[in-house]
Amino acid sequence: MSQATGITVMLSAAFKEAYLELLPEFERDSGHKVATIWATSVQMMNRLKGGETVDIVILSAAALDDLKQAGVIAERFDLAKSGVAMAVRSGAPKPDIRSGDALKRAVLAAKSIVYSTGPSGIYLAGLFQRMGIADQIQTKVRQVQGEPTGAVVARGEAEIAFQQMSELLPVPGIDIVGPLPPDVQEITVFAAGLHARAKAPDAARALIRFLTAPAAAPVIRKKGMEPA
Repeated sequence: MSQATGITVMLSAAFKEAYLELLPEFERDSGHKVATIWATSVQMMNRLKGGETVDIVILSAAALDDLKQAGVIAERFDLAKSGVAMAVRSGAPKPDIRSGDALKRAVLAAKSIVYSTGPSGIYLAGLFQRMGIADQIQTKVRQVQGEPTGAVVARGEAEIAFQQMSELLPVPGIDIVGPLPPDVQEITVFAAGLHARAKAPDAARALIRFLTAPAAAPVIRKKGMEPA
């Protein structure tokens, strides 16, 4: 076994559930200790571009590519693919979202809608623009930061929530309506980036190998994502 090393990982919520289940096994088998920093995608970009140094960054592949261009990330390793889903409060009627047109009708009919500031929220804002309904729904849409959108719906503060499936699944008090229909679905790749100034690059690479190994795939699937 290589010498035990401390690894620092900064990540957003999309890969959280898979990461939390896989991490104890890695720590036990490798002897390395991992310190985790949770932040929203927006906070991560600001902090990392502002000079904060960690060993591994887990974020959308597009955001990591941006960080790579800025010289923050040295290498990118794809972990999982995730689609956007819709949820309602437990026991509430589930709208029909079997097609893009049905989704449009459901959004127009909803009294209040929440989506995140992360990749799914950015995509939905653009989707509603393309559907031609952004102005109509403007007053009933709210972006949520710092908690899952499903939690807002569970409290009864909004009627429907959109977010990555992996971020909605663990939220109590909601029912998953389903993934967005294929004609309007957006698949986001989440990846691990090795920081250009990582203090423990070898140990960090070992963790990345562990997260991308075939043995991690069942856990990733169970948490609402597909291995990349």
